[in-house]
Amino acid sequence: MNGPYEIFDNRFRDLVLLNVSLRKLSGGHLWTEGPVWFPAHQCLLFSDIPNQKIYRWMCDGTVNVFRDHSSFANGNTRDAQGRLISCQHGTRSVTRTEHDGTITVLADQFEGKPLNSPNDVVVKSDGSVWFTDPTYGILSDYEGYKSTPEQRHHNVFRLDTVTGELASVAHDFAQPNGLAFSRDEKRLYVAESGQSHDDTVPSVIRVYDVVGGNRLENGRDFAAIEPGLPDGFRVDCHDNVWTSAADGVHCLDANGVLLGKILVPETVSNLTFGGPRDNELLITATTSVYAIHVNTAAARGPKT
Repeated sequence: MNGPYEIFDNRFRDLVLLNVSLRKLSGGHLWTEGPVWFPAHQCLLFSDIPNQKIYRWMCDGTVNVFRDHSSFANGNTRDAQGRLISCQHGTRSVTRTEHDGTITVLADQFEGKPLNSPNDVVVKSDGSVWFTDPTYGILSDYEGYKSTPEQRHHNVFRLDTVTGELASVAHDFAQPNGLAFSRDEKRLYVAESGQSHDDTVPSVIRVYDVVGGNRLENGRDFAAIEPGLPDGFRVDCHDNVWTSAADGVHCLDANGVLLGKILVPETVSNLTFGGPRDNELLITATTSVYAIHVNTAAARGPKT
């Protein structure tokens, strides 16, 4: 097979395309993260955390600044109304950009104390917002403002956007990072990236059962990631998990079996599906953003 691939299971051959190349969309950044595709505008938004900017890549190849002074924005997603949801290290908050451009703070404290530094975020089909809250954004002045954490745990949170209630749904992490629901939303995958600062922490993606639509139970290891750490990832329409790693993007089946890799010349931080036909992987990787066509597409959650 041609292309930047390593194949461990023949099922991977059906998920990628012959004779396609990894394309570099943008470069010269400090640390790219938080890719999110907006089909209504046919554009990709992504964060450059240390530079405090959110960039916009258009299908004609142009790249411009969507938001300057982004408060060290990291993870981004969109809700069912097409609004941008962002995790901001600088303000230690999760925000929503309204259609008129105003910014609404969705969460910035728990139990009366500031959050650590919200990192990655997903929106469930019922409109609830789920996000991780490790301490990366307050460990130094590079990706936020150095500060002492005030939360007892490094939580995974669920925000009910109707009532405003914020609940910790998991806190058994050294550093929770990327997260994504399975196609039927009955499982939530969460990256454990604590090995970044503690070699004794396993480099794994964990998975939980989603109970009653709003609780997590039965947390267990889903897959170990090597080399590097799991950071951000997405689930496709076949329930495969496409995750970041040090050498590229790893594709795992629903049982955690490694099917194959797309090799990328920089450490990958995150990825999303997008493009005009939703059949491209859009990859943030250290100083650059890459794209490659694949033979699959993003999972679509159940209708509520």
